[in-house]
Amino acid sequence: MINVPNCPQCQSTYTYEDGNLFVCPECAHEWNMEVETTNEETKVIKDANGHVLSDGDSVTVIKDLKVKGSSSVIKIGTKVKNIRLVDGDHDIECKIDGFGEMKLKSQFVKKA
Repeated sequence: MINVPNCPQCQSTYTYEDGNLFVCPECAHEWNMEVETTNEETKVIKDANGHVLSDGDSVTVIKDLKVKGSSSVIKIGTKVKNIRLVDGDHDIECKIDGFGEMKLKSQFVKKA
């Protein structure tokens, strides 16, 4: 028996196979699994200079950044070690000494 995947749109578990398509009865989404796996792209995150970033890299802040909800500022030149890349507008998760857990935008850092 074929393992039928969850719906990529609504994550419903009630999907079924109809010929060469998979169908979701809850949201009426139809998709072809072969096309979806070949078109999958991994998002490439680049720093301000265009260098590709990866998990575990060290980066340096290139602009003074205001910390939302605080009067503190992350100063230019602050080095951040062991970054984690995530999806979203702020695509870097990290720990900054003196600030704790933060999310940064890749456009405001350069690879160290």
